[in-house]
Amino acid sequence: MENRNEILELSFEFALLIIDYTEELEGLRKYVIANQLLRSGT
Repeated sequence: MENRNEILELSFEFALLIIDYTEELEGLRKYVIANQLLRSGT
């Protein structure tokens, strides 16, 4: 029987989504909000 930590998995997926979104923001030259979101979201 495998023990899954669903909260850990969801948190990791959320962090990856935050990283992708901050890359999009940086492409739009929204550096300040991208940096703040990256720090708080990961």
